[in-house]
Amino acid sequence: MKRLSLIIAACAVAAACSPQAEPAADETVNAMPAGDATMADDKMGSMDKMAMMAPVEGDSEATRGYKAAMMGMMTDMPAYQGNADADFMRQMRGHHQAAIAMARVELAEGQNPEAKALAQEIITAQEREIGVIDAWLAANAG
Repeated sequence: MKRLSLIIAACAVAAACSPQAEPAADETVNAMPAGDATMADDKMGSMDKMAMMAPVEGDSEATRGYKAAMMGMMTDMPAYQGNADADFMRQMRGHHQAAIAMARVELAEGQNPEAKALAQEIITAQEREIGVIDAWLAANAG
């Protein structure tokens, strides 16, 4: 737990010290589908968002898996380099990896056949798209 706390604190410091601009709170909220409860709705700080992803006693196996996928995405996301195309590709790769991790949790823990079918479709599509991203990065972003 102490190591996780240090990781969360380091991520919060890195986010706070980052020269990258975050969208204004009203832009973030407006980008979300109406009626969806989001972390942006609560206007929580970066530390609170990261802490929310930490496993807690009583979390189901699925919740622990989803939280691990999100935490991994947030901690492993590459820094922006200032090139819109390369930044997009690198950031989308991280999002795709997290989507695959979450879909694998659904396959392992989910019960609903429709949700599990969608999870498998996500894995197939996102893995293919990661291949496209990797090829583009190799050819265009050094």
